[in-house]
Amino acid sequence: MWPDRRLIDLFKTEFPIVLAPMAGVMDAELVIAVAQGGGLGSLPSALLSPEKAREQVHIIRQRVKAPLNMNFFCHTPVDLTPEAEARWKQRLMAYYTEHGLDPAAPVAAANRAPFDAAFCEVVEELKPEVVSFHFGLPESALLKRVKAAGCLIISSATTVKEAVWLEQRGVDAVIAQGAEAGGHRGMFLTDKIAEQPGTFALVPQVADAVKVPVIAAGGIADGRGIAAAFALGASGVQIGSAYLRCPESKVSAGGRKALAEARDDSTVITNVMTGRPARGVQNRLMREAGPISPDAPPFPHAATALGPLKTAAEKQGRVDFTNLWAGQAVALGREVPAAELTRDLAKSALARLKAVAG
Repeated sequence: MWPDRRLIDLFKTEFPIVLAPMAGVMDAELVIAVAQGGGLGSLPSALLSPEKAREQVHIIRQRVKAPLNMNFFCHTPVDLTPEAEARWKQRLMAYYTEHGLDPAAPVAAANRAPFDAAFCEVVEELKPEVVSFHFGLPESALLKRVKAAGCLIISSATTVKEAVWLEQRGVDAVIAQGAEAGGHRGMFLTDKIAEQPGTFALVPQVADAVKVPVIAAGGIADGRGIAAAFALGASGVQIGSAYLRCPESKVSAGGRKALAEARDDSTVITNVMTGRPARGVQNRLMREAGPISPDAPPFPHAATALGPLKTAAEKQGRVDFTNLWAGQAVALGREVPAAELTRDLAKSALARLKAVAG
């Protein structure tokens, strides 16, 4: 019934729907629910230790017999200079004073680690059916080990050039991440945020440029979006924002309220939350210090000094310093169980595709 079954056949899932890995707002519970609904569950592992990743995968494997995707970052770590740290602390000083916080107090360092040998050993041990990467791919020796473990490999491209680069290095599918998408931009061959194409423009051009299946991501939150992605040449979709208000997500009460009130113009691309461009629901810090600020230190160090502010504001029910990553279709999200939502998305998409074909 699907016009292109390549992704279903590749992943061996019921539906060509991939849960976007959303670090910080989900864990095994959402992965399990989406898998039970027929989609590919993705475990965001960039914020996890190898031990925690093992624990989460074991929970998933005990609950469902379904394919699993483990997601990792591939950024090149950049040291935080004392000058950059001081400049950022100075920019945040008024907020620290307002919340009665000591800016000189030690804070936990940002824990977004790139894929390395230790994580590769975890993959070799756990053998997830799919491994996805963000910000490119790991070094070739690690990539070979992941392939040798029997894992399919996918990664995000924000331009046609990035998609071709990924295919040349052996990925099994490409995620075409349009500018509408929530979360960090997967860009790795460019830093020109103003040139990032939208999903509607990107997907057909990527589909023309590569032979591997294309997974459309960005602004897709209902059956209409899924049907449109197939019409543009995609073999499947990756969806994140539509799941944020599901009971299985770990979004805070304040975050859920902000998401429920979000509209089509509520999100912006910002660097003030982590130091790297990402799309999220606009909060106080984004409005007052950004959304793009030259004072934000490089990824992931901007998040470090925000930790105490985030905690203090959330205790008061506010998300002034919380990175609520979400895409431009966030308003289409619904408060329904994730398994039910996955089935509804597929059913609606098939009905729309049938109507168009008829």
